[in-house]
Amino acid sequence: MRHDLAQLIRELPTVLMSDTEQPEDVLWAIDCGVQGFIPTNLSLHVVIEALRLVRAGGVFVPATSLIPALRGRGSSAQLPERDRSPTMFTARQAAVVEAIGKGKANKIIAHELNMCESTVKVHVRNIMKKLSAKNRTEVALMANRLLSEPARAS
Repeated sequence: MRHDLAQLIRELPTVLMSDTEQPEDVLWAIDCGVQGFIPTNLSLHVVIEALRLVRAGGVFVPATSLIPALRGRGSSAQLPERDRSPTMFTARQAAVVEAIGKGKANKIIAHELNMCESTVKVHVRNIMKKLSAKNRTEVALMANRLLSEPARAS
């Protein structure tokens, strides 16, 4: 059954909606070629933005589904030691990082933070540069890791 599904997924842009967010399920789906893994507990706005992202050729996975899988590994989504300062972001960047960590799209972030979508894009680009992240998912993973670590004494 999984083999037939994997073949179909390779042929069509596919989004999988699931009641589970288990990291192994998310990783399996992405390995099979799914462009979107959408848990059923996401808000309608996030689902719509995820579908738009997939339609535009991107890949959507909820960062919160992958964090447990990466915590136990020496993942590439770890912050370099020099960048673990809690003051590495401006207040607005920190708000954008938090929203990205919740899986929100730029349009939603702009609306919630009362800023232009183009401003959000600039913040995201600057955040990615500060974190040396390749994409939004890495930003979310690194930010969630940073926020979940206990404060370190300098």
